[in-house]
Amino acid sequence: MDNDFSAPAYQMHKHSLLLNGHQTSVSLEDAFWDELMTIAKSRNQSINKLVTEIDHLRTTNLSSALRVFVLSHLKSEERA
Repeated sequence: MDNDFSAPAYQMHKHSLLLNGHQTSVSLEDAFWDELMTIAKSRNQSINKLVTEIDHLRTTNLSSALRVFVLSHLKSEERA
């Protein structure tokens, strides 16, 4: 990823999710959303299931919790 802040990866979009049977949405940059989808796929989970798990553990707003989850995941993969 480059530092062109107008690049698609930096664009923020609302994404619809179903958490615990309730429809909601999160605003997340495409780079984070794409990585979140990759993580869910690698775990054979739906994006809704993965985000629900993160939602149950979070202590901050959901969008921030998702970003930190993705960052932690990538850092742990880097160390492996």
